[in-house]
Amino acid sequence: MPGVLILAGPTASGKTDLALALAERFDAEIVGADSRQIYRGMSIGTAAPTAGDRARVPHHLVEFLDPQERYNAARFATDAMHAIATIAARGKRAIVVGGTGFYVRALCGDVELAAAYDAPLRARLAREVRAHPIEVLHAWLAAVAPARAAMLAPTDSYRIVRALEIALAGRDVASGRDGAARPAHPSLRGAKIAYVKVALDVDVAVLEKRIASRVDAMLARGLIDEAAAVGSAAVAADAVGYPQIFAYLSGFATAPELRDSLARATRRYAKRQRTWFRSERDVRFASPEAVAGIAQAALGW
Repeated sequence: MPGVLILAGPTASGKTDLALALAERFDAEIVGADSRQIYRGMSIGTAAPTAGDRARVPHHLVEFLDPQERYNAARFATDAMHAIATIAARGKRAIVVGGTGFYVRALCGDVELAAAYDAPLRARLAREVRAHPIEVLHAWLAAVAPARAAMLAPTDSYRIVRALEIALAGRDVASGRDGAARPAHPSLRGAKIAYVKVALDVDVAVLEKRIASRVDAMLARGLIDEAAAVGSAAVAADAVGYPQIFAYLSGFATAPELRDSLARATRRYAKRQRTWFRSERDVRFASPEAVAGIAQAALGW
């Protein structure tokens, strides 16, 4: 196998356009690593590759799930490894592209994961959410998985509960609660597939200008109608920007306030992504212009 290029970085850093150019240059296909671009009907809010992008280069794990369906990092690692193997079987190279750091970490093999969600544990955590403020669960997560807790806002209830579930399930199984060995999820490291992990290094001021332009473009393209169609009860409805739109639709914000809150939420998300990738193992920070050379030197492309 010719190795895998992982192209990561914060939202609006230019990953999509660069990945398309690299895929065409190196005869590669793209595997998405974004926890919200996996959902159908959310292409505007998640800045998913367009139909034109996917006509230029084959994409995998993009817009293939209903917004009501749950997904997790273990399932992503399994699906991504299958996609990479399928791409290699066609004699193509694979470029993994996305900003969901935990998905990238799982794919590389840098974290142990439960293969599926633990229903009794989730029910227990749901009771804890009802009994305590979400900040209490965030503090709990910080005690058992500090790196993950640092990436999450103390009010992000869905991700906090999911992260706690993963952390606590892993601790239970790893400690031998059931006396069985813990199965490893598929990963690049486990399969001994060479890879290089690159995070785009974009100036913060440039990133913030791009985010402002992106917010205006999303609103012009129909982001509000898209969010309304998905609905606030969907599993994927906590995607960046969607809660702000639901607040607007409920009359809690004006149109100018919505624009400002969308830009602010996106900037905060980008900051969390930058923090995450700076703590990642073996990551290389590079300008967009340097990524092709890194792939050639590290993978022999």
